[in-house]
Amino acid sequence: MTIPHTVRVGLLVIATTSFYAYVGSMVPQKEVQPPAETVIRADLTTADMVKVGREVMDSKGLCFTCHTIGKTGALRFPDLDGVAGRAATRVPGLNDVEYFAQTLYEPEKFIVPGFNPGMPVINKPPIGLTDQEILCVIAYLQTLGGTATVTLQTSHHYYTPAGAAPAAAGAPTNATPTNTTPAAPPAQKVTK
Repeated sequence: MTIPHTVRVGLLVIATTSFYAYVGSMVPQKEVQPPAETVIRADLTTADMVKVGREVMDSKGLCFTCHTIGKTGALRFPDLDGVAGRAATRVPGLNDVEYFAQTLYEPEKFIVPGFNPGMPVINKPPIGLTDQEILCVIAYLQTLGGTATVTLQTSHHYYTPAGAAPAAAGAPTNATPTNTTPAAPPAQKVTK
């Protein structure tokens, strides 16, 4: 008895589809959601900022895609263990807050020896952290080998909160360093 050609092709299609459906069901499925928006209250303490900073680094900031804490060997980007102790002396003239701010707002400005450039600017898309989220990340980074001192009123070269006074870039971490972000020019009326 011979099986018609169309039936054989049909059986082959069903067998192949069943096989790939089975293999596909063995692959772990993980639903990826966009990161939850971080709400930063105006009354956050430094300890609260540390917790929020770690959450931001774990989720929206995508920091642990490349960075590690407490690992050695061949690393993609610098390990963050003890980074607070190195931050104040890494770039002459910058305190720890200014150094962390520079590495987050302008990561290509200083590259740690032995590593290649490649860290994205995190206050612009696709990551797009807010200035307050970045202050929280800085607070968390300060705890990695040091003590967190920033507050939501801490200024640095890239950000000055409303009502804060500018100060020198090498000032202590709770001081208010210079804000060099240019103010928006006044709106001008264009006539034709």
